[in-house]
Amino acid sequence: MGAPSRLAPPQALLEAATAPVPARDPGSALAEHWHRGVFMEIFVRAWKDGNGDGIGDLRGLIDTLPYLQRLGVRGLWLMPIHPSEDGDHGYAVTDYRGIHPDYGTLADFDELLQQAHARGIGIVLDYVINHSAAAHPLFQSSRHSGRSPHRDWYLWQSRHPAGWRIYDNDPWKRDGEASYFAAFSPHMPDFNWRHPAVQAWHHDNLRFWLNRGVDGFRFDAVGHLVENGPDAWDCQPENHDIMARIRTLLDGYERRFMVCEVPGDPQGFARSSGSAFAFDLSPHLIAMARGDEAATTAASAYFETAPHTLSTLLSNHDSFAGARVADQLQGHTAQMRVAAAALMTLPGTPFVYYGEPVGMAGHRSLPADPALRTPMSWTDCPLTAGFSTGRPFRALSPNAGTHHVAQQLDAPDSLHRFYERLIALRHGRPSLLRGDYRVLAVQGSAWAFARTLGAQTTVVAFNGGAAPVSLTLPPGLAAGAASLLLPAHAVWVGGEG
Repeated sequence: MGAPSRLAPPQALLEAATAPVPARDPGSALAEHWHRGVFMEIFVRAWKDGNGDGIGDLRGLIDTLPYLQRLGVRGLWLMPIHPSEDGDHGYAVTDYRGIHPDYGTLADFDELLQQAHARGIGIVLDYVINHSAAAHPLFQSSRHSGRSPHRDWYLWQSRHPAGWRIYDNDPWKRDGEASYFAAFSPHMPDFNWRHPAVQAWHHDNLRFWLNRGVDGFRFDAVGHLVENGPDAWDCQPENHDIMARIRTLLDGYERRFMVCEVPGDPQGFARSSGSAFAFDLSPHLIAMARGDEAATTAASAYFETAPHTLSTLLSNHDSFAGARVADQLQGHTAQMRVAAAALMTLPGTPFVYYGEPVGMAGHRSLPADPALRTPMSWTDCPLTAGFSTGRPFRALSPNAGTHHVAQQLDAPDSLHRFYERLIALRHGRPSLLRGDYRVLAVQGSAWAFARTLGAQTTVVAFNGGAAPVSLTLPPGLAAGAASLLLPAHAVWVGGEG
């Protein structure tokens, strides 16, 4: 990327980007508790290419909806699909109300919504709330002149502030005689969330998509919204108020879901705005699956105090959340099953990263984040892995030849079939979707808990260790008193009612 332009954007672009959007709820075609079901996170660029240009797109995603329906997922989180300056991951948005031309058109997106809803699948968009692209018309207007009506939509200082370090970088970027704030990159300037017009504009953007039938949003970098100085820039109190107001906006629509990305305080934001990713649980689940006794104890205790509205995960598209599960567990399939079973049976909304059900590995020769975002492994084709009829935009997963959908889809003992059974089990047991949580026993590398809703109780036990462990369960909840629901090595799931 070159230096951002200093030209003022055409007035027509500014008017189109800021037009007010009144609320118009089209209703929801989804089941009442759809958002407690299993989600899949999809990087559209890497999922399925529908036109042969080597880049995944909405048409490819539409074509794979039958596969996703068979897998059983109830929701899809799509990484940013808006026009963006970065040309890859999408987190430098240039148009919050459009579709990146690499991915298709608004008409394609409307068809995706229609066909996904017909299969009982919700669509959740990634919304980049903290910053825009430097190429966005609003920032171009902001930086064109100190007298611009949009100057205060971003954070500007006439004198370069001193003493700031965020992620080992100075977040203030010099631009002529002034400096603007950009915590992540000079090409991603932060919005001024103290400005009422900024809040109103974001609400209009959200209504634009909600009015089309979008089922919710994953909000990026929520901890960064407001800064109160060099030592107070993460998870400030004002951020809770901002997200709570957005939760209120979504509550004006039927059955809409939101989840925050905020590693610094997931439990706090789950309480204030509905849901947040439980990044503080994920490492325990992975280590528990390896037989780590301390991690088993920590994982077992987590939901005794944490909100049950949290969203759980094992990995995602960011390297700070860890490598792909297959790499963290060194390809150990039994351990991957234990981790997946914990994800699907604990409270919260479970999110599966694309490729996880077949054990996709990351690419060790790519930089950290791109290594996690390789094309989906559909077949054993050495050139494309079934992702495209053209040349894929990025190198394939290194184990695509041995871990792919075509190989595992109908193999009865495959990891993919295990995921299918787990997802069906969760969706078929109300106690797993919405029940309470009670630890029954913890012994070394083994752990058992109960989920109860009304007259139905589901008992789950795991052992990530290599040696058998005996657990003593309360009377009436012992394995012999329940029906076995999921036979699997190191995982026992039984239920009553």
